[in-house]
Amino acid sequence: MNKIDQTLNETPYLLQTHLGFYLTDWSKDYCRLEQPLEPYLMNRQGIPHGGIHATLLDTAMGYCGCFTGDPDAKVLAMTLNLSVNYIGQATGKLLIAEGRKTGGGYKTFFAEASLRDDTDALIATATGVFRLRR
Repeated sequence: MNKIDQTLNETPYLLQTHLGFYLTDWSKDYCRLEQPLEPYLMNRQGIPHGGIHATLLDTAMGYCGCFTGDPDAKVLAMTLNLSVNYIGQATGKLLIAEGRKTGGGYKTFFAEASLRDDTDALIATATGVFRLRR
């Protein structure tokens, strides 16, 4: 279910359009995005490529620290460090990434994220450090 304020929903950037993920919730210190599982996202074993997991986790964490609530006051983040733990295998049809800001200051912030599928299986977790670009 899409809970994002549509005035804050930015035009998808090219990688986002190419992969097919979309924001479904974005608020202070939180972001949720969803990625339908498509054949072009699979690796040689027929399961989602680990790079897709990392991309979704990184994106959710980046967005969670950039929420302003004002579409005219856009803030961007650049990843300084990303650590991904691959835990399980997706069996559903949708990947769901949730990112939460855990700390930081004016220039950098810390975040954590989880990746589940639509069966609620935990697929991966991540932590990251991000630099804000105002």
